Amino acid sequence: MTAKDIHNHLSKLENDARLNVWHFALLTAILTLAARQKQSKTINVSRRKLMALSHIKTLPSYHKYLRELQELEIIKYTPSYNPGYKSEVELLV
Repeated sequence: MTAKDIHNHLSKLENDARLNVWHFALLTAILTLAARQKQSKTINVSRRKLMALSHIKTLPSYHKYLRELQELEIIKYTPSYNPGYKSEVELLV
């Protein structure tokens, strides 16, 4: 994922009044991991990494904003309950 791809994803959502700063923080964290992994659609994520990159400090807040991004159909989150495998996030926008 390039800087242009990241810009394109964020610009599609910048006028969405349903999103707040914490949604964008989480999206930016997801896009950062996508760029590091050189992925554009399906990104391997961990809760610890996403919380650190987005500066979300509490589990309830993290889960709330991740759930809302799913409900708004911005991402598709597929959790992994196996500690050996990371969860996946698919960008839908």
